[in-house]
Amino acid sequence: MIVHPDEDSLVGSVAARFITKLVDLLAENDEAHVVLTGGGMGGQTQRAIRDSSARDTVDWTRVHFWWGDERFLPAGDPERNDVQAREALLDALPTPAANVHPFPASDEIEDLDEAAAAYADQLLLAAPEGRKYPRFDITFLGVGPDGHIASLFPDRDGYRNADKTVVAVREAPKPPPNRLSLTLPAINSSDRIWMVLSGSDKAPALGLALAGASANEVPVAGVQGRKRTVFFVDKKAAADVPESLIASSY
Repeated sequence: MIVHPDEDSLVGSVAARFITKLVDLLAENDEAHVVLTGGGMGGQTQRAIRDSSARDTVDWTRVHFWWGDERFLPAGDPERNDVQAREALLDALPTPAANVHPFPASDEIEDLDEAAAAYADQLLLAAPEGRKYPRFDITFLGVGPDGHIASLFPDRDGYRNADKTVVAVREAPKPPPNRLSLTLPAINSSDRIWMVLSGSDKAPALGLALAGASANEVPVAGVQGRKRTVFFVDKKAAADVPESLIASSY
């Protein structure tokens, strides 16, 4: 876990690390696959990437963008994560439209289960042979005060189902009630998972996750990237974390 003194330094540092890592990944691979998140910190981080003086060191034409979850709303609705990400970052990049993979909108596919299946098909089409999803290089996640990640909320069944990559979420405890989300196995298939969170309201969930709480009760506790899992946080969010768990550097 990396702790920063405030939100501005937090998002600036994450943006810089992200750009540097993408340059390295694209030096080694033909393309990179990134999973974006919504929420306040997701948007702030995306704007920091957009505004970075190093932004154009990345060959964005070789980057694919996916989402960890989405609110099941009509296309163009300002509450959708993909709409927010386009405004914050994607519209400023030369990434081809074919490399941007939003979840289906409610006015494109009316049935929630069919929409989940359609996104699973998108993942499969981009996957290497024998896999269900692309090789995700970096997955960004936010963390709710209740410990939820993507749209995987506490005390819900089915999100760890290894047979599915995408699930339909109904009666979510925060609006809107209908959502689409990657499952925990799909999230954990990512090489690197970066969780960016700030504020004292996140401290209890973060403390519980690092103390080994049940993933059913605190979903963020079940997150584990294949190569690296990092919490990037500010001092307020780290209030309940023992000093021994705080790293001095990445």
